[in-house]
Amino acid sequence: MTASPDSIHPTPGKTPDAAPAARRGRVLAVTSGKGGVGKTLVCANLAAALARRGERVLVIDADLGLANLDVVLNLQPKLTLHDVFTGKAVWEDALLDAPGGFKVLLAGSGLIEYSRLTPEIREQLQALIAEVAPRYDRILLDTGAGISDVVLYAVSLADEVLIVATPEPTAMADAYATIKVLATQQQRSHLLLLVNQTRKTGEGRAVAQQLQTVLDRFVTLPDGQHPKLRFLGDVALDNAVREAVQRRQLLLGTYPGAAASLSLLQIAARLTDAH
Repeated sequence: MTASPDSIHPTPGKTPDAAPAARRGRVLAVTSGKGGVGKTLVCANLAAALARRGERVLVIDADLGLANLDVVLNLQPKLTLHDVFTGKAVWEDALLDAPGGFKVLLAGSGLIEYSRLTPEIREQLQALIAEVAPRYDRILLDTGAGISDVVLYAVSLADEVLIVATPEPTAMADAYATIKVLATQQQRSHLLLLVNQTRKTGEGRAVAQQLQTVLDRFVTLPDGQHPKLRFLGDVALDNAVREAVQRRQLLLGTYPGAAASLSLLQIAARLTDAH
């Protein structure tokens, strides 16, 4: 089950760290207000769906220190971004082929030094994005959840932001808090929204409308406008998702005909059709 796209089209967020460059791939940060909403699963399968549409896609595990993209993709990297950031390897050496036809740069897990934003982390992330952006059509940043300094800085490097939420009340509240911070601190006037784990037709659009109503009432940008959400669609709660996770395989590869797979393919089409 997938809802139709909203009529509002986003303007890419403009931050000092996201200046456009010639032939530069679009950077999309995939983030969420809270953990457990399926953000990494969405990011990996969305990458596969975009690759199916002919895009050269790179996914960067920007959840530094608490990475689990390797688990979702069933990959065991010999080199990670930690090795790149510590000068033990160049990023090309850490690049892996992921199932689904895209490339991935995985982060180390359980590394406490990445729990806070330091000048070194800022420089390393910015330099990495600058190097990879000209070589791909789209770069997905699988960020951590919440509004820590590390998460917010990773998001600031993106042209667009995709918020993943669920209809669960705390997930909606945390999604609103994240959107508010991105609007006020990064002047994000347009954001993308995907609602995961919906149980009935129209539930995802209802979540989008509720969030937009609250934003219209309580969040105002410097120009007097309110941040706008573009609802990309929803992904229904699907047993196939759980099966794919347990098998550590991509949903699109294992269950291509599942309702959740078809939804993600349609969402990828809306992303590519917008540009």
